[in-house]
Amino acid sequence: MIQINYSAMTDKELRQYFIKHREDKVALQAYLDRLSRHPYQKVITTLDDPDFDEKIQAAIRDQMEIKE
Repeated sequence: MIQINYSAMTDKELRQYFIKHREDKVALQAYLDRLSRHPYQKVITTLDDPDFDEKIQAAIRDQMEIKE
């Protein structure tokens, strides 16, 4: 059996690998572990939120401040 080095893959590569190899539970766990470490993957709002526009605009302002 071939050893796959998931940590050497980028997020995109690991995602594409898992999509092609859905039976690989270790790849799924590696991908989920990696996603949980990314703070930028948080949910800002939902479509039915009455404050949707305000929350989106606030998130954009926050990101612009980080990049300055």
